[in-house]
Amino acid sequence: MMNVLVINGSPRAKGNSDILCDEFIRGAEEAGHQVEKISLREKKIFPCKACYACFRTGSCVQKDDMTEILRKAENADVLLLASPTYFLTMSGQMKVMIDRLLPKWQGLGGKEAYVIVTGHDGKNGLRRNAEDLAGILENLGDPVRQVIWGEYVWQKGEVIGTRAMEEAYLAGKGIGKYYGD
Repeated sequence: MMNVLVINGSPRAKGNSDILCDEFIRGAEEAGHQVEKISLREKKIFPCKACYACFRTGSCVQKDDMTEILRKAENADVLLLASPTYFLTMSGQMKVMIDRLLPKWQGLGGKEAYVIVTGHDGKNGLRRNAEDLAGILENLGDPVRQVIWGEYVWQKGEVIGTRAMEEAYLAGKGIGKYYGD
């Protein structure tokens, strides 16, 4: 059994990113893994102040929900970052959270990683978002096993019945297979 942390950066509840996260979770739970989903829209996370106190102390001077997110990310075996595509990149909620990874930057490596991106464009329009999220995970030392593309979806629920639904489910179901197990 692996400990899986899904971090959803969508500000929209029950939107396409949420739906794909839930399919990934369904597959992971059916495979016997323990999963927790964090929806950043429900969290209070202040932007990084660039004071770099965390370099000296190992923790951020700001006291908000990021402390809990960092602890859970450190304890996870698997990380999934999901975000809708806004102006070719991740949501503001996701960017603020990523900037606040700084105190634990070097302690988050060695995990199996996945990315979910959604948006009204095809892969070309979602590519920068996917590359940004994957690049961050890989910089942490977490090789991205799969990107799940929720393409051509805009309104809530449009992702239902698409190939991305099956891909998300199968990715969750396949956690750990051929990757350290």
